[in-house]
Amino acid sequence: MRIATFNLENLDDGPDVEPPLAARLSILRPQILRLRADVLCFQEVNGQRAGKAQPRNLAALDTLIDPLPCRDFYRAASESPGGGPSDRHNLVVLSRFPIVSAAQYRNDLVEAPAYRPATAYPHADSAQPLIWDRPILHVTVRLEDGRPLHLINLHLRAPSAAPVEGQKLDSSTWRTASGWGEGCYIASMKRSGQALEARLLVDRLFDAEPEALILVCGDLNATEDEVPVRILRGSDEDTNNGALAARALVPLERSVDPGRRFSVLHHGRPQMLDHILASHAMLGLYTGIEIHNEHLSDEMAPDIHVAAAPESYHAPVVASFVPPEGG
Repeated sequence: MRIATFNLENLDDGPDVEPPLAARLSILRPQILRLRADVLCFQEVNGQRAGKAQPRNLAALDTLIDPLPCRDFYRAASESPGGGPSDRHNLVVLSRFPIVSAAQYRNDLVEAPAYRPATAYPHADSAQPLIWDRPILHVTVRLEDGRPLHLINLHLRAPSAAPVEGQKLDSSTWRTASGWGEGCYIASMKRSGQALEARLLVDRLFDAEPEALILVCGDLNATEDEVPVRILRGSDEDTNNGALAARALVPLERSVDPGRRFSVLHHGRPQMLDHILASHAMLGLYTGIEIHNEHLSDEMAPDIHVAAAPESYHAPVVASFVPPEGG
């Protein structure tokens, strides 16, 4: 049983999309095929419209997987507030196992914090809610022995500074250092808040089933020792409470040699930003993990940056498990 996570990096299609989808297929399809996954958790799947008045669909994803075995898998996807796919950064789960339920959370378990920026120009009159950039997708699949496997597909906000009214000279240039700093502060609140909402969901699952099979998969935009991942893990080293140890989640990439433990290259620094975190019951079925990072290019190095690069700057990650026995 193989379960994978892969940030497809703005998978899209259309006349103005660069690089065009056709140029990406010969790169992404072999990567997905190599995973040999029974379950795939995708991030950054953009939505398309067949026409201006038509609802959005996931046509680019359909084209990508059309010749692959996963085209016949069960599917669940996140939705926009109005229903149907969002224009950007949808979450998708494809599963060989039947999907018995799917739900999404976006400030449903954690109220959006109200915040009034200190550096905004003109000065904000009142605090406004900081709504998460993306939802959390919780999918439950039924394994062959009948047990439920809970998959939480997650894409946390990047740490790059969030916009602050009146503090940008253009799309990439900040007016003041304080404005940039406040943008970073807002981004960190959103990223940690979304991680907290996912952790509350995990604890709800443990409340209902102490031996729950749980995997949190996705692009967490944080390394194992950063606050968002620590919130998700809930390690007894952080809670200082051994009675909570059974509720901790384990980063499976720890099985990989540190020299190979990275899913992104950022300014020459290898970083593990894409994770599969497992409950202890799931850890009992775990046999190994692969990080397919041989092809990675540096997403930020200006001297080697390729315009309209067809690949993803994230490595796919796939974990293997023996199927559970009994019910």
